[in-house]
Amino acid sequence: DPIKTSFEEWAKPGHFSRTIAKRPDTTTWIWNLHADAHDFDIFSAHFGQLSIIFLWLSGMYFHGARFSNYEAWLSDPTHIGPSAQVVWPIVGQEILNGDVGGGFRGIQITSGFFQIWRASGITSELQLYCTAIGALVFAALMLFAGWFHYHKAALKLAWFQDVESMLNHHLAGLLGLGSLSWAGQSSTYPKEIPLPHEFLLNRDLLAQLYPSFAEGATPLRALNWSKYSEFLTFCRVFDLAILDNCFDELSSLNKKKREEKELGMGAWLLAYQAILASSSSSIIILYLTLYKNYSLSK
Repeated sequence: DPIKTSFEEWAKPGHFSRTIAKRPDTTTWIWNLHADAHDFDIFSAHFGQLSIIFLWLSGMYFHGARFSNYEAWLSDPTHIGPSAQVVWPIVGQEILNGDVGGGFRGIQITSGFFQIWRASGITSELQLYCTAIGALVFAALMLFAGWFHYHKAALKLAWFQDVESMLNHHLAGLLGLGSLSWAGQSSTYPKEIPLPHEFLLNRDLLAQLYPSFAEGATPLRALNWSKYSEFLTFCRVFDLAILDNCFDELSSLNKKKREEKELGMGAWLLAYQAILASSSSSIIILYLTLYKNYSLSK
């Protein structure tokens, strides 16, 4: 193991760095603390931070599922106020609870959580419970990932100098944000946007976007991952024929008017143009990064 797993180190602040482990005798300790913010060891601790964030989100979703009037608010959001805080009757403090409508008494909240949950497609308390459990699972996974990448497989500089990995990483963010910008087009008919689970359950829809998924998950189980080459390397993601076929299929399923189809096609073209513009910027940034690394290597 690059670094042994030991709970004894927890009692030694800054044990991961020689300069920080000397304790704050001078102000140099403070500057060293900030200078190590992007060190690989600190980077490994980001998984622990993500674990805490998932745990925090899980608590919020569970609180909303157990103590809120979310389902009642969904039935009549204009007359029933959102509330997820019920003050318990201790020394008279239950006087803070007020009638928010629908026979529910609590403190009306203004944080906008109910609107965010509804916008994300959550329509029942059961879904809130499932989301809370899912966040707990991801918190455990992130905690394990932090331990694994610090004690078992420590990060290496070569990982961040792999051009193909960098390109896939940037393309994933580019295409994800591009999809969000397309979905936010006001000219797009809402029913035309597929539901998230359709990409997992509807094999025909997934095969239109990535033909390599026509065989389902069989190549994944057989370790024949080369079948997914176009998905893993984004070789055909800008193929206009695939985009047009996908759009036509979605339009026929929804039986929309031709005018709405033209508006939807306009949204596709706008999103495609935005992706091309963003990809050009990404290519320029990638070229500058490679040129800088090449200059430093000299």
